[in-house]
Amino acid sequence: MITLYLDIFSGISGDMFIGAMLDLGLDFNQFERELAKLSLPGYHLHVSRQQRGSIAGTKFDVHLDQSHPHSHAHEHEHTHSDGTIHAHPHIHDHHHDIAHGPHGGPLVKTSSGHVELSVFETNAPPRFRLYFFDERSASVVPPAATAVKLATIRPDKTLQVFKFKRAGKFLEATAMLPEPHEFAVILELKAGKRTEKHESQFVEDHHHHHTHAQEDQHEHSRNFAAIKQLIAKGTLSDWVKESSVAVFHRIAVAEGKIHGLPPDRVHFHEVGAVDSIVDIVGACVALEMLGKPRVLASLVVEGTGWVNCAHGRFPIPAPATLEILSARKIGLTQSDEPHELVTPTGAALLAEFAESFGPIRDLVPSKIGYGLGTRENKTRPNVLRAVLGEVPSARGQASGGLDWETDSICVLETNLDDINAEILGAFVEKALAAGALDVFHTPIQMKKNRPGVLLTVLCAEADADKFSELMLRETTAFGVRRTLTQRRKLRREIVLVKTPFGELAVKLGKLNGQVVHVAPEYESCKKLADQRGLPLKQIYEAAARSVRV
Repeated sequence: MITLYLDIFSGISGDMFIGAMLDLGLDFNQFERELAKLSLPGYHLHVSRQQRGSIAGTKFDVHLDQSHPHSHAHEHEHTHSDGTIHAHPHIHDHHHDIAHGPHGGPLVKTSSGHVELSVFETNAPPRFRLYFFDERSASVVPPAATAVKLATIRPDKTLQVFKFKRAGKFLEATAMLPEPHEFAVILELKAGKRTEKHESQFVEDHHHHHTHAQEDQHEHSRNFAAIKQLIAKGTLSDWVKESSVAVFHRIAVAEGKIHGLPPDRVHFHEVGAVDSIVDIVGACVALEMLGKPRVLASLVVEGTGWVNCAHGRFPIPAPATLEILSARKIGLTQSDEPHELVTPTGAALLAEFAESFGPIRDLVPSKIGYGLGTRENKTRPNVLRAVLGEVPSARGQASGGLDWETDSICVLETNLDDINAEILGAFVEKALAAGALDVFHTPIQMKKNRPGVLLTVLCAEADADKFSELMLRETTAFGVRRTLTQRRKLRREIVLVKTPFGELAVKLGKLNGQVVHVAPEYESCKKLADQRGLPLKQIYEAAARSVRV
């Protein structure tokens, strides 16, 4: 089975996930066509090759169209052979006589064109971003960051000076921008010995936010019911629809818990925006295009510091992120990176699709992709590494030409010398009912020659914590040993056979197509024995003879 391993050493977000999937080799044009089945207007996609640190990868962005009645720019796109989509804004003035660029920010006219003063604040502390255009309104490469200086002057005469760093096709401020976003701006541009100085006003209103998410207030606050309806109306595949709704449901449950509301009444803020909807549905489309692989992940690493979100200013992890991970019991470790690394969207994708979390084990890589985040981190490259491959045990033919099935399971053990036999029996029943693969206890002799029992639980690796907790709570154990081990299993097939006493279910064990083991199903044999008033042994023997014949 195809396996996708997500290496979350630097966090995960929706755009980073899709970027990593595209970097694995997904066809962007096909991805765009599939995503168009969502029938969600008002956006276009942007894919480019960039670097974070020294790592090259794919940057995926959702750019919002200026379709709002108060829009200030219209964009014409063309796609280059490398898959990069460039937009050329046609700039118009609005009712305040200030021209605005494609990212919603005011445009400052310079000797060589325009500079857009945009503010990016989607799932991140707000920061200035400067985009540069020539006299024909075509995007141009930004100048050196050291050649640009920007200062804000607020109504109370407070002065703040910003420095910048290059981040792909724009310059980003190295310091966050405090609220409110209303101030005078002084922009200085150096070109050789000449310095240009330009002044402008920056006012953020409720009709047009100068952010990456340029939507009206209604679009920012879709509720879960509206998002489900939007997804249902599209012509996406049933799997993509179901998976997308499941991811949103995890976020709705988390938000509902924070606000004390049922999931359907939750109004999404950041995640209800067009770009976040595209990220979530696009992630599901990408997984389907990959063949719905088994998804595994590393341990989840988050940053530290503070994040500005719809709930206000909160310490990292953001409230919704923490609730989503908690509901799935996903472990979280904070690093010394002073930024949010795991967004609510990224957490919900992990919670929905990842089977387990831990180091790579026995994975033979076939493709490796890097999805790039927006910022340049301080302690690690801002990338999500995705590894696509196969685990040898999941292949059709194992080594030596034998077609047995193999898998990995956890063996949980504890030694007990002071447990009541009735409690032990109750634990066995409860563990089996909870989904344990097998539960048994073995007589042993413990220290000081005391008789005891070795209690053993076999379970799936993802369930190891659940059954470890059950053993500690329901028995007298003070500790549980855990071992990951591999199994070799005959291929199994259930068939119905006819006997002189009636029809029975029998399990066949096959190796390389040959039946090497026959096991009548207990419940089927017991039922027939009770009906006929015969010994169970006689029914078993009749079933075995019928298979041999």
